[in-house]
Amino acid sequence: MLNFKLMITKTYIRILYNLILISIVTCTTSCSSFLEQEPGSQTSITEQLATKNGVLEALAGVYKTLEASVKNPLFAVYSDLQGGNLKFTPASTGNTLGTISTPSIFENIYGFEDQAIESNFESIYDGFYAVINQTNLILEYVDALSDASASEKNQIKAEVLTVRAYCHFLLSNVYSQPYNVTSDASHLGVVYNRGTLTNGITYPARETAFNTYKFIIEDINTALDLYTTNNALSVGPGYSYFNSYVAKALLARVYLYKNDWENAFNLADDVIKNSGVVLMTKENYISQWEQPDLPVSEILLEFSIPKGDDGGIGSSMSQYFGYVLTTSEVIYSRYVGSNDLISLYETNDVRRNLFTQIDLPTFIREDNGVKIFENLPYFFNRKFKDNAGYVAFRLSEMYLIRAEASLGLNQLDAAKNDIDALRERANASLLLNTINLEDAILLERRKELSFEGHLLFDLVRHKKSIIRNDGCISNSCNLSYPSPKFILPIPQDNINLNANIKQNESY
Repeated sequence: MLNFKLMITKTYIRILYNLILISIVTCTTSCSSFLEQEPGSQTSITEQLATKNGVLEALAGVYKTLEASVKNPLFAVYSDLQGGNLKFTPASTGNTLGTISTPSIFENIYGFEDQAIESNFESIYDGFYAVINQTNLILEYVDALSDASASEKNQIKAEVLTVRAYCHFLLSNVYSQPYNVTSDASHLGVVYNRGTLTNGITYPARETAFNTYKFIIEDINTALDLYTTNNALSVGPGYSYFNSYVAKALLARVYLYKNDWENAFNLADDVIKNSGVVLMTKENYISQWEQPDLPVSEILLEFSIPKGDDGGIGSSMSQYFGYVLTTSEVIYSRYVGSNDLISLYETNDVRRNLFTQIDLPTFIREDNGVKIFENLPYFFNRKFKDNAGYVAFRLSEMYLIRAEASLGLNQLDAAKNDIDALRERANASLLLNTINLEDAILLERRKELSFEGHLLFDLVRHKKSIIRNDGCISNSCNLSYPSPKFILPIPQDNINLNANIKQNESY
């Protein structure tokens, strides 16, 4: 077995500080982050994780930290913004009324100019590795629990192993070129962390992409052998936790990105046929997305919005894409659908109805000191209204994975049938033949999974260029494949802490 390896970041230095003082704040289900608090209580890590309740509290903290990481305003819109599905809305108040500018958090990334020394994505990098470290601590202690049954311990291990694999997979999408960029996947992947600071500080190098995917797959397969029929946590909605079918959905996506068509097909097919989840219908497609407080019926995993002790709702995905019409004004978010995306939908496509056109005053020019405005149309997405959580996996994606895997297996009619299943549901025209199925699948993924974080990664793994026309305000709107700029730099602070980490090309 390979030695445990640990990613050293500022987050872990803070954890090490806590370990030295042998104290942590006891985590409850409402804690902001497990093992990331300043020292202050007298509950040691050993004491915290010595009981089933303590481990379950820690597991709840893992999910809460993971939810906050994927719903971070940087990560939540990154793939769709960079790929061209999104553009910015004009400022709604103040001296900048009507002007359009790049949000400060995307100042460098949007133009493919992120800097290692002050990376916009540093919090994302540290955040996912913090989640990973939390899972490793739980794995270190769970087998010794004397007040948990074997099945309870197996379920806990299954969920944290899947979370660990999921975080490494997301990191590899952002920081490593796609699996097929080299013939043997020998290019740089990410650090795969399977140890904790309690085992001592090590300074690991990045794995190859081959090994990164190998370890992701090993973690998920190990988890699949451990899953039971009950979630480890009994609080909150069950659709917010990993289970065996969500793990299979994740593994199907991993195999798809690896171009392992047979395994991708078999897993997606298993989820479609046996998970008990069915596609939304044409008639309820819009109403399902608009319902408050609940995910769509075909959800496999949605990280629900945290609620306080008073029942108050935490931040929603609507803060990025939503709008509110009042009697006197429109209150709206920063990101709307670009015409590059909107123009892809046929007139009768029900998914086109997920976008609401609202005309907003937009600064055009200044004429003799007078600002000239024009009301221009902006398309707000209705997928994420009210208390929308982060959509991690849903059944439509499994149909698209099965279609792409079928194409890779040269089962053209099967691929066409899966695409048509979604197109028919959307009231879109069906495919006439099996010509150019790769482009048809990519198009369907872009339309069906818009604003769900797939577009950039789909383009890169298919070796496509980025073309952003409508609303692009960067000096660099397009990016031709191949390019080292399809991935981001490892934050310099992390390289300073671990000189064994090699920086990505061009940074």
